[in-house]
Amino acid sequence: MNAPSGSVPPRPVRLLVLDVDGTLTNSGHEVPEATRAAVRRVHEAGVRVWLATGRRYRDTLPIAHCLGIDVPLVTASGALVKRPADHATLARAEFEPGVLSGVLARVVDAGHEAILYSDSYALGFDFYCRSLTDAIDESGAFGGGGFREYLGRNRDLAHVMPELHATPPEGVFAGFVMGPHEAMATLETALAAAFPGRLSLHTIKSPRYRDWMCEIAPAGVTKWSGVTALAARWGIAADEICAVGDDVNDIPMIRAAGLGIAMGNARPEVVQVADAVVGTNDGRGIADVADMILARLA
Repeated sequence: MNAPSGSVPPRPVRLLVLDVDGTLTNSGHEVPEATRAAVRRVHEAGVRVWLATGRRYRDTLPIAHCLGIDVPLVTASGALVKRPADHATLARAEFEPGVLSGVLARVVDAGHEAILYSDSYALGFDFYCRSLTDAIDESGAFGGGGFREYLGRNRDLAHVMPELHATPPEGVFAGFVMGPHEAMATLETALAAAFPGRLSLHTIKSPRYRDWMCEIAPAGVTKWSGVTALAARWGIAADEICAVGDDVNDIPMIRAAGLGIAMGNARPEVVQVADAVVGTNDGRGIADVADMILARLA
């Protein structure tokens, strides 16, 4: 474990923000008991614990439940913040008028399909798509690969709108396109050029599917924006926050938090901006984080 150094004593941590995949979960996509115990130690010491993830809200709930504490969930890489106790929406991003329809036109013209997230947990669905054909057995339809797998696993949570690309519904706060790495990186570059300063874009490896994801959200939306929107209401300053993650969509919060920590399995770009590096998600990573936070409280 590499710890930060400095002559000024650091402020105690009041809020711990944890990424999910690759941070809380191990390589088997489970939260080990040692990790749960470490989170409980921090919580019992009086430090608030939140989760910040690229996952959908519904998909994050089992992780929150297994920790055994009621934690706000910053989902869709910061675009939607909800409270599990009553599923209330605490913050939700919005695209500028006309931006989403323009994005979808370029996505379809490039031969891809988009998933659009909606704040519709109570209605029983989580996202919009143009068709579920690819969730059946047509390997050439709608991109195949990871996208086909995603629709197959999540088809019961989809709301199908064949004209989605022409008339996107209101209330969409984020979305993604899935495909091979090179194709997603190319798409990210094209969207950034077409909508300068109007989108937040990340190309990351899907932790549970076979392809890469080009995440699309309104400008300024990151996990950190989702965290600070709520932290400000509770009087928690940036230098009182510890943020932990492993992938590029964690960089804004790791860079801006008072204590930014990269997991031992993190991508090099994440390690480069972190104040400290701990063990891996298959090892002592979160236990190391707990030790560092509790040492600051001593």
